[in-house]
Amino acid sequence: MQPKYELADIINKNYLQLDQITLNRWKLRTLKAIASCRTSNLGYHIDKCSNPDCNKIHISYNSCRNRHCPKCQGNKREEWIRKRESELLNVPYYHTVFTLPEELNRLCLIYTKTIYDALFKIAWSVIKDFAGNHKFMGAKTGMIAILHTWGQNLSLHPHIHCIIPGGGINGSGKWKQAKGRDKYLFPVKALSQVFRARYVEFLRGNLALEDDLYKSLFSKAWVVYCKRPFYGPGQVIEYLGRYTHKIAISNHRIKSVDEDYVCFTAKDYRHAGERHIIKLSEKEFIRRFSLHILPRGLTRIRHYGIMGSAIKNSILPLLKVDTGTASFPARDKIKHKVCPYCKKGDLVTVAVIKPRGPPVYFHMPLKSVSA
Repeated sequence: MQPKYELADIINKNYLQLDQITLNRWKLRTLKAIASCRTSNLGYHIDKCSNPDCNKIHISYNSCRNRHCPKCQGNKREEWIRKRESELLNVPYYHTVFTLPEELNRLCLIYTKTIYDALFKIAWSVIKDFAGNHKFMGAKTGMIAILHTWGQNLSLHPHIHCIIPGGGINGSGKWKQAKGRDKYLFPVKALSQVFRARYVEFLRGNLALEDDLYKSLFSKAWVVYCKRPFYGPGQVIEYLGRYTHKIAISNHRIKSVDEDYVCFTAKDYRHAGERHIIKLSEKEFIRRFSLHILPRGLTRIRHYGIMGSAIKNSILPLLKVDTGTASFPARDKIKHKVCPYCKKGDLVTVAVIKPRGPPVYFHMPLKSVSA
């Protein structure tokens, strides 16, 4: 169902006042892309029906393809998930979340890339070392890590979701099951303490900060959240489908927009996930959304160890011999755009017309009516 209100509408309505919000050029550029998505500002493309009895032409506005745009994530998510299906082993997978304390929010705004890169690097170092410890696993494992920076109310809440296989490669190159089967992969309290110590050590060595900050960071426990294992690789895929290409807020959560305020739904996890309405001024809504526009070049989905791109193509086929091939529920084929006239043929792009530069034309492929 098409949402009644969209993020793009709110940005367009306040675009001339964006200079009143403290935003850098990259964030302004991102907001402009979202506001222009699927409008004449980005040009259009011409599709032709593949049904020879139809051959109708269909014209559509181009998408911005920005990773922060709520209208451009569906196809990217589906393509990414299908690639992961071929990489998952037939073993338990565990979900661990590393969260930065709110005392570091100010640094996240000033040294964004440094702070987030360190979050990935240190979380992996902790997981890798715990996995290498014979007390817990004694093997080389892997990890998929996904950065989220928001809370339900659009406040800054940086954390990474980590998907970790319940085992790894031993010294003989064979699969070794983790000792925490059917329980938590690693002890939460120990993970939290090591994560805090290593991150504070990184801050001391790389940023000149006041001593009071370090004292406050050690005065409270850091949050490392661990869940019990997924039921199987199929549940991992379902989970990744919800989280990989998620953005700070979807259009469906925006419930009303009036002259001055935006109302949107948010879950209250302190009260069993109950939904409630948050009301913000339009400028405050845009400011909070902009907190979650990542710096240019910052990768928000990363793969490590045996799940890293450098070795997974060579090592995973060998591990599947030991663990077996994971099975997944049947998935529908990626849907092509169906001709709105005949409802039979696929729409095939034959030309892309951009607002600047010459148009790009494509050859119409020889294709019969889709099944």
